[in-house]
Amino acid sequence: MSLLKVDNIHVYYGAIHAIKGISFEVNEGEIVTLIGANGAGKSTILKTVSGLLRTKTGSITFLDGDIRTAAPNHIVKLGLAHVPEGRRIFLQMTVQENLEMGAYTQKPTALSADLENVYERFPRLRERRRQVAGTLSGGEQQMLAMGRALMSHPTLLMLDEPSMGLAPILVEQIFDIIQELHRAGTTILLVEQNAQMALSIADRAYVLETGRIVMSGTAKEMREDERVQKAYLGM
Repeated sequence: MSLLKVDNIHVYYGAIHAIKGISFEVNEGEIVTLIGANGAGKSTILKTVSGLLRTKTGSITFLDGDIRTAAPNHIVKLGLAHVPEGRRIFLQMTVQENLEMGAYTQKPTALSADLENVYERFPRLRERRRQVAGTLSGGEQQMLAMGRALMSHPTLLMLDEPSMGLAPILVEQIFDIIQELHRAGTTILLVEQNAQMALSIADRAYVLETGRIVMSGTAKEMREDERVQKAYLGM
């Protein structure tokens, strides 16, 4: 079943035509990755899906409803969470306060159970729950951004460059967590410059170049494609 369907979207930053007629879909239970160089439009697509930017044309369908003009807070309530590039946590607030902010669409009675669920998944956050978020390491901040998104009970989790700026050992840890979330039933749309890692866990992939999708297929097909190997896998 198609959970998210994006059809013929065009997005502009002023006069700059950033996204040029892109269409793709994410089926329930998949990990789908968007790969491409810096400036290809990957982050712009996620911002458009989550309502932070608007498309001039086309449609964005989530759970059979058109969300193209929906407010971002309404989109979160529907079950679509966005972990933005650069993590964007609340630096002056504690770890626990950040997580509580992620639960604003949920019933207050569920808060303690939801916090416990995140702490079980991210034990490091439990240890640091009273610590100010700005003092966390990059890897811990990424865990916090993911934990905050999980507090909204997402059906679809969109992750924008989760490995950015992290040491290789932490990148592996973050990707292990993404796979755990997937196994637990969360559908994932992953934007990632580390194409090697993204294609190693994804079911399907779309390749973006300057605002257009130039290739798509299973992750295995993309890994074995000579053009992808040369351009993104350093082979």
